Amino acid sequence: MALAKNDLIKLAKTVANANPASQVAYSYEGTNLSYSDLNDTLRKELNELASTYALYRENKNTIFSIMEETINDVLPRRVLEQYGKFAEVKTFANGDKPRFVNKITASARRRAKQFITRVGLAGVYEVFKLDGQYIDVETVAYGGAAQIGFEEFLDGRVDFAELIDIVMEGLDEAVYKEIAKALVASIESLPTANVKTETEFVESSMDELIQVADSYGKSTIYCTYEFAATMVPAEGWVSDNMRDQKWNVGYLANYKGHNVIVLDQSFEDENNEKKVIDPSYAWIIPAGDNSKPVKIAFEGPTAIKEVENEDWSRELRAYKKFGVATLITNNICVYRNSKLIQSI
Repeated sequence: MALAKNDLIKLAKTVANANPASQVAYSYEGTNLSYSDLNDTLRKELNELASTYALYRENKNTIFSIMEETINDVLPRRVLEQYGKFAEVKTFANGDKPRFVNKITASARRRAKQFITRVGLAGVYEVFKLDGQYIDVETVAYGGAAQIGFEEFLDGRVDFAELIDIVMEGLDEAVYKEIAKALVASIESLPTANVKTETEFVESSMDELIQVADSYGKSTIYCTYEFAATMVPAEGWVSDNMRDQKWNVGYLANYKGHNVIVLDQSFEDENNEKKVIDPSYAWIIPAGDNSKPVKIAFEGPTAIKEVENEDWSRELRAYKKFGVATLITNNICVYRNSKLIQSI
């Protein structure tokens, strides 16, 4: 007997959130199942809706509804997993005003000037002084398309999680781009003492920035792998353990007592030449009420539709509304290694 729609949506979300490479069992309806078992069950259930083109045509709105609700659940979670260490992620109903509470102590309010860098329409950025206890984030609709037929899932050529990945890839990268743009645009708001640019990694320059940030709370360094790999002591290796860690991991996960968080990198082009995040930047952010300067708001549901091409191939097109803003205070510091600047 075919699953009810709500049960099918629950199964689809379980599959999409699972890791195909993992050997662990996932709980579904009180039973522990492998990813393969879950995916096979989902494929069987969807075949009940689309085993023939006639059935697919009749039920595709139901199928798209399942995909939309799955993406609504999975996309914010994946963004939180990737950027949650320095970004606050919230989901809002369609039409609601995306608003974040500005959590900051009275003492910090007296010491720190606050600015918001907001990504506007058509790439226009506004930098303005924060006034009040809330941060309002403007959302814009972003779209992505995938040239793939649903029958590729049904005949086993792709898994459901892969299908969701294909549809979400453009949306996920759009979020990544807007985070990078907002962070770079915010630099103009920072005091001169909070920003340093060198032609290579200079230990003393990084130490000066850490001293500024640490005066507001123990800081963490956020950067790409490329930048982290350059952060080595000027006077040689302090210990064999550091040398081993650099060899095994590629970078030092701790810099003089400060955690180094490596941000995921991605490429905009198929030739792997144009990076989404400029690797020359490192962000030194102190712990505290506003230790997550990036605010990401998802508004409303995902929408999916299918476009049939003249050769009968199909495109799945999806769009989602989201916005990105950064709350920048003068306790955040930025180091730029200009040797790592690449065209982005």
